[in-house]
Amino acid sequence: MKILVAIKRVVDYNVRVQVKPDGSGVATDGVKMSINPFDEIAIEEALRIKEKGLADEVVVVTIGSNDSQQQLRTAMAMGADRSILVESGEAIQPLHAAQVLLKVIEAEQPGLVIMGKQAIDDDNNQTPQMLATLWNRPQATFVSELQFDGNNIKATREVDAGLQTIEVEMPAVISTDLRLNEPRFVKLPDIMKAKKKPLDVQAIGDLVSDPQGAAIEVLSYEPPQPRQKGIMVESVDELVNVLKEKGLVS
Repeated sequence: MKILVAIKRVVDYNVRVQVKPDGSGVATDGVKMSINPFDEIAIEEALRIKEKGLADEVVVVTIGSNDSQQQLRTAMAMGADRSILVESGEAIQPLHAAQVLLKVIEAEQPGLVIMGKQAIDDDNNQTPQMLATLWNRPQATFVSELQFDGNNIKATREVDAGLQTIEVEMPAVISTDLRLNEPRFVKLPDIMKAKKKPLDVQAIGDLVSDPQGAAIEVLSYEPPQPRQKGIMVESVDELVNVLKEKGLVS
C-alpha cells in the first residue's frame, strides 16, 4: 500500500506573526517557515504505519512556491520515500488545493491519504473534507488513534462530546488531530540522505488549469486588538463595582 501525505509550508508556530504595513498580507521576509504542525503528525503516522509493515511507500506532496522544497526535504529526512512539489506562485484556497490533490491521487493511486486537520495560517479545516468528497471516498477527521483491520480502519475521533470511534474502508482520507502522536526529531545523517531522495516538481497549471468553484477574495489583513491592561482591586466590593461599570453584572 502507498500512503500519500499532504503538507503545507507555514510560518513557524514559534514566530510572532506580523501583518504588512499596507494590510495586504502577513510579513514572511526573513521569517522562519516550517511544516504545518498537524501535517508533521500526519507524516509521523504514515511512517509508523509503514514501519509496522502495513505500507510499502510514503509519498509527501505540497502545493506552493519553490521554497517549499525545504519542507519536503524535511519530510523525507523524517523518513518519507519521495516527494512531489506542485509549484504555484499564488496562495491556494482549500477547494483549489483539494482539486489539485485529487489529480495527484489519480496519478499515484494511494491506498490512504493522511493530512493535518487544518493549517495554522488560515485555520480553515476544509481541504480534507473537500478532497474526500471530490474523491468520493470515506473520511475520518480529527483522528487521535488509528487501528487497521484488513482493508478497514478504526479511527477514534475527537469531537465536542468526547471521543467517537468509526470504521472506514480504504482508500480513505484521514485528517490528524494533535494527540495522534508526537513527531520524531530529524537527525543529521537523515538530512543528508534526504538530499538524494526523489523530489518531483510539477506546475499547478498542468494539473488544474481552471479551478472550479467561487474563490474567496481577501480584502485586507489586520492584527487583533491588543489586550486591555488589567485592573487591580482591593476587595470583592470594588471588583463588583468595576464589573457593574463595564456592564458585565447588574
